[in-house]
Amino acid sequence: MRYLKLTTLMLVIVVVFLGCPKKQVVKPPEEVVEVEAPEIVPEVPKRPEFKIDRVFFDFDKSAIRVDAAEVLKQNAEMLKLYPEINIIIEGHCCRIGTAEYNLALGERRAKAARDYLGMLGIGWDRLSIISYGEEKPLDPNDLPKNRRCEFAVK
Repeated sequence: MRYLKLTTLMLVIVVVFLGCPKKQVVKPPEEVVEVEAPEIVPEVPKRPEFKIDRVFFDFDKSAIRVDAAEVLKQNAEMLKLYPEINIIIEGHCCRIGTAEYNLALGERRAKAARDYLGMLGIGWDRLSIISYGEEKPLDPNDLPKNRRCEFAVK
């Protein structure tokens, strides 16, 4: 009996010191709030206003001059910013020479400008040419101003 009392006493001590296992407190799940990530729209650089400049040629020549090459490079950069735009390159001449000769010279000038733009990476399908010869002078009294190529949006 003593053994039983001792065992009971030890059991009481163990229960007192260790106690009953603690109850687990179950918390209700927190409400999950889905936050949508803000839509990241890549910033599209603003394009400058579309503008391409005319180029000039020497008398009776269709070779691209140094100053014209610089203008054509700027025109090519503008066309790269606006890949949806197609252009017509218009060849012009001064009134010196026959009408037939000037039409042919205007065509050579337009082709030279087109070829240069093509060399700078502008697609051929975007470039058309036409020659007006001496028919549309920029200034009838200033012959060098009429030796040019104009660029028109198609």
